[in-house]
Amino acid sequence: MWVAGAENSKFIYTALLEYFITQLKLALFGAAFISFPIVATQIYKFVAPGLYKHERGAFLPYLIATPIFFLLGSMLVYFVVLPMLIRFSLGMQQAGGAETAEIQLLPKVGEYLSLMMSLIFAFGVAFQLPVILTLLGRIGIITSKQLREKRRYFIVIAFIIAAVLTPPDVLSQASLAIPLLALYEGSILAVRLVEKKAATAAATGTPPAAAPPPPQANPAE
Repeated sequence: MWVAGAENSKFIYTALLEYFITQLKLALFGAAFISFPIVATQIYKFVAPGLYKHERGAFLPYLIATPIFFLLGSMLVYFVVLPMLIRFSLGMQQAGGAETAEIQLLPKVGEYLSLMMSLIFAFGVAFQLPVILTLLGRIGIITSKQLREKRRYFIVIAFIIAAVLTPPDVLSQASLAIPLLALYEGSILAVRLVEKKAATAAATGTPPAAAPPPPQANPAE
């Protein structure tokens, strides 16, 4: 209604239980989306007692950033990508005439929900890129220099990821690939900041956050 207007807001379903199953899918998807912060918190509380204090402090920011970036990807789908796809699809309708057949968009309610869920999931997962790369940089697996050197390869990889995760149209793929490239550049800056923080800690003699504390000697020995 918000994008297409009342005159173009009509859905159909062609199977007896299609609309009922669509409502079930919507309920399950919404429940998983809303309950994720609670589930993630419970997982953290289960794992936290087995971690050192500095490890808990290092892990907590990534736990908080994960749902935030997923929400950002979902908002991009809901407010930018999906309206753009709807307007593009409505623009392809054809009015009937004396020698022209009428072509009207009548989307199925199940396919509409499946498209929205697929796009939200794809963008939400893809937006975890800064969290993953920053975490890898913090534990020393990758460096900002390596990320800069591999930038040209990631451009190709970003469009491959977009082609796999999104529907087979150029608009959806470009809508995911371009934000991925921006997130990659942001990840380079984030990893660089992590490296500077680790270098400062090493220069001042403070152990980095990712390093475990040295073992304590047993006085009895």
